Formats: sequence, structure tokens, C-alpha cells
Amino acid sequence: MADSRIHLKQVVIVEGRYDKIRLESVVDALILPVGGFKVFTDKELRAFIRKLAASHGIIVLTDSDAAGFKIRAYLRGIVPPGQITDVYIPDIFGREKRKSAPSKEGKLGVEGMSSDILREAFRRAGIESTEREERQNPITKLDLFEDGLYGTENSKARREMFYKKLGLPARLGTNAVLALLQSMFTRDEYKEIVRGLDDEG
Repeated sequence: MADSRIHLKQVVIVEGRYDKIRLESVVDALILPVGGFKVFTDKELRAFIRKLAASHGIIVLTDSDAAGFKIRAYLRGIVPPGQITDVYIPDIFGREKRKSAPSKEGKLGVEGMSSDILREAFRRAGIESTEREERQNPITKLDLFEDGLYGTENSKARREMFYKKLGLPARLGTNAVLALLQSMFTRDEYKEIVRGLDDEG
């Protein structure tokens, strides 16, 4: 069965993990949740977003309430205009299934939108699917394990060195790091970075 998702080179910024989960069935891209207002106080996360904006470009998809617009405006203040694209969802009133009550403004957030509405939001923003780029011999979780970044006795300290070298936030999970590495580096480039860690150690 063909993948009907929108393939993107840009990184999509969303507010929270439920937005990310919802969006994964609509776009094939690196999706980064910023933890709502946490982005205002997390210096490491802001630096990471600037790095992603410079290397990939970012797409901002927040809720259509006041909080969502506040986060969107903040991101526009820390990223150059040519590196950021806004995608807006419509005002639809209701309550998300997992919540016991509607939001403060009574609007559905990204997680409450249907796939068709989300696809239309990207279309309206002029964002179309890019040619899917299949990397030969991609970086895998096994590589991360074999290179001592996960699952070994000293992996935490080694991983911290690795993250610092690449300017990545320490809180990134394995899947997010893997997706990021796959989009940014070839296997050879990744191995070269790991060898650099060994040289420094």
C-alpha cells in the first residue's frame, strides 16, 4: 500500500506529544513537540530549534487558541523569517476524546483535527509533499547500541558528550534522535562523529 502521508524535509514543531501522535499519520517528517510554554524557559530547546531551522527549515503547527498563537509568535521571534512557515488549523469547537472537558476557549487543538483537515491546512499554507529521499544504509538503533550511546554501562555519559557535540537537547528520546540523525547525516558522517568522540575520550 502506498504511503499517502505528506513527505517533508522541514521539521514540524507542535505543542505536545498528543499533537505529534496525531500528525504522524498525516506527515512523514521529523515532528518535535516543544512542551507548550516550556519553550519560553528552555534555553537548550530554543538553541536546538534554531539549529533545525537553519539546517532544515521549520513548520509551526500550534492550536488555534491564544496559547497556541503565543507560542507561534515566540518562535517567530527566535527564528529568521526565511526559515519558518506557519500552518494554521481552523477554529472548530468541541472536546478531544481523551479530555473530560473542552479547552478554555472550547476549541479543538491539533490532536482533535481529522486527517483531511490537517492535510488541507498544509495545502493552504502552500506546503506540498517533497520527493522522498531514501538513504542507502541508514543509521539504525543497532548502530546507537554498538557505538555505546544506548544500553551499555557508560552510555549515559557518552550520550551526553555526543548530544553536546551536535548541539542536541539532553532530553531527546531514542526515536527522536534516530529520526534526526537519519535526516541530517549519512551513515559514514555519523560514524565519523562517533570516532571523534573516541578521539576526545
